[in-house]
Amino acid sequence: MRLHNSYSGINEEFKPIEGNKIKMYVCGPTVYDYAHLGHARCYITWDVLYRYLKFRGYDVTYCRNVTDVDDKILKKAQNEGKTPEEISQYWYKQFSNSMNALNNLSPDIEPFATKTIGEMIAMVKDLINKGYAYEVNGDVYFRVKKFPPYGYLSKQPIDKLESGARIEIGEQKEDPLDFALWKKDEKFGYKSPWGIGRPGWHIECSAMSRKFLGKTIDIHAGGADLIFPHHENEIAQSECANGCKFVNFWLHNGFVTINKEKMSKSLGNFLTIDELLKKYDSNTIRFFILTNHYRMPVEFSDEALSSAQAGVKRLLNAKPSKINEDFDITSSEEYKHFIDAMDDDLNTSKALAVLFELANKANKDDKNAYTVLYKLGCVLGFTFEKPALTEEQTAEAVKHVNSKLLKEFGSLNEIIDFRKKARQNGDWETADKIRIALDEVNIILKDSKDGTSWEIK
Repeated sequence: MRLHNSYSGINEEFKPIEGNKIKMYVCGPTVYDYAHLGHARCYITWDVLYRYLKFRGYDVTYCRNVTDVDDKILKKAQNEGKTPEEISQYWYKQFSNSMNALNNLSPDIEPFATKTIGEMIAMVKDLINKGYAYEVNGDVYFRVKKFPPYGYLSKQPIDKLESGARIEIGEQKEDPLDFALWKKDEKFGYKSPWGIGRPGWHIECSAMSRKFLGKTIDIHAGGADLIFPHHENEIAQSECANGCKFVNFWLHNGFVTINKEKMSKSLGNFLTIDELLKKYDSNTIRFFILTNHYRMPVEFSDEALSSAQAGVKRLLNAKPSKINEDFDITSSEEYKHFIDAMDDDLNTSKALAVLFELANKANKDDKNAYTVLYKLGCVLGFTFEKPALTEEQTAEAVKHVNSKLLKEFGSLNEIIDFRKKARQNGDWETADKIRIALDEVNIILKDSKDGTSWEIK
């Protein structure tokens, strides 16, 4: 298996540090607002990596942190008259709901920054004692020039970084390049050897990674926007504090763009996961993301999502057969092609092409094709159950059905049951009205001798 290591800039053969055990860390959310499509891309990408590594027989420990102490959280708490804890807990629940709705597996370990303050303080003390950090009036800074490899991950020479570095008002750094490890904050802070304060953002991940995975880990992943300064700073402080290599493989996913601009909250051009799920199901969003190579930027558009929706339909409409648990899928030619694609730096686009081959074979009554399709599709995180209607689709369906009796209905199955009774009673006019009304909201009914089935157009 070869993965693109952002640190070296090339595809490298992946080998775990210890046997078949893999320690994997992914930078998690700062919980103060809704998760958006950019987050969906990041966490679906690493969910697929996690699933695939486990599928290949590795013993993976996946750690994804939660940043619940941050300037944005504090600002929102002040604006809404709430405590930072109330803000972070509420938005963490929303984030978790969004991840579940996207069918992302939960990480094995999900540490909160506020529960790891002691480990952060200990790491900052290590850096001060070794001469890599210094305290000034309650703030603690890292001496960047004491770490010569600084800038290697982001491919930015130190002189280029120096030319753009500035000291903000109130900062008392020795050098403009130095970054904060600890910030004085007497209102929202924690006790420390340097007074009341709170951790800098970068030290959080270094401390949590060290506590839960150890000093050197196999994989550290996240969005490309984190390469500098976050991951660059993580490397510097971790390797100086621990005295050893921090990460073997750095992996980064590309941006989601709208009109060629990165989707972000600061630009105000983001679509929340909740908004997307009102219009598209999780399989469609996942398909849209996996159609593109994870390192490449993805341009969002309704046309692209509609195309993904059609692709998902082709897979899910493959002629189903009973899953044959006794069939050895490794004997399948498509299995081998799937492995080749995924081993080539997670080439999910090629892997999807393999799923389409299997869907075609299943439709031609290849008795084992559906079993392979199902199992490989699950590796990519697809669900093969018939998709449920979103709340918005159900509301639209009910609204379009022209019958007072149906205004009380809250599900498609209830509407279909009512139509069934109308047909049994010979009330063909009502039955046709319901069918036409549902067709207007892209819900197709199919009547057969076995009953009525439905699908989303």
